[in-house]
Amino acid sequence: MPESPNWRTSSYTRSDSCVEVADNDPNKVMVRDTKARHRGIVAVQRAAWRAFVEYVKQD
Repeated sequence: MPESPNWRTSSYTRSDSCVEVADNDPNKVMVRDTKARHRGIVAVQRAAWRAFVEYVKQD
């Protein structure tokens, strides 16, 4: 298990008004709001994240 999340923004982001993703944990993917980091983190299972990303790519 990683010691701390490796937060990154999408390469498509043109400003800091986006979400950050940490996917360096083998069991989960974490997501947070760049402008409101203090509001918390959403953690999802890797399979759920993959399904979400594939769904978004379809549109």
